[in-house]
Amino acid sequence: MKKIVTTIVIFFLSSVSFADDQERELDKLFLELKKNIPSKSSNIEQQIWLLWSTHPSDEKLTSMLDEGSRLVQDQKLLRAISVFTEAIELDPSWAEAWNKRATVLYMIGEFQKSQNDIDKALELEKRHFGALAGQGLVNIQLQNYEKAIKSYQMAEEIYPAMKSPKLMIKQIEELIKKQSI
Repeated sequence: MKKIVTTIVIFFLSSVSFADDQERELDKLFLELKKNIPSKSSNIEQQIWLLWSTHPSDEKLTSMLDEGSRLVQDQKLLRAISVFTEAIELDPSWAEAWNKRATVLYMIGEFQKSQNDIDKALELEKRHFGALAGQGLVNIQLQNYEKAIKSYQMAEEIYPAMKSPKLMIKQIEELIKKQSI
């Protein structure tokens, strides 16, 4: 019995340590991203996405996220939602599971549900530039143009070299002008 308890304690401590290491690595990457060095930004972005997509303590959840992503690529969107929902139920504190489900909800036209998941992802990871960009798209669909612009501005503040915020803000401003004529 003592051996089992010791094994559980060691597993828990190593999981906590990996999660802490992952958070420290993200902090470093976000500092580098903020420096806005275009030749490095894309590589830093990929490293951030890799960390976000890797569960800090459960390989099964990482595999589930990968499976859901494959289902999205295969256009099996309802099955993907089920997989991401299961991952959320197993670990509701994993921001990327919320973000992935938000993306698929957007794809099927469930804009308010997508926004709800984005809110949760951003509550868990306030620097999630992908969720912020997704929030911009959702709010264009909901015709909340000012909120969409604000979302893109926040994404750009976190990730200055990100291309979509500049393009989308310009498109939204043109859309607002056309609607006011």
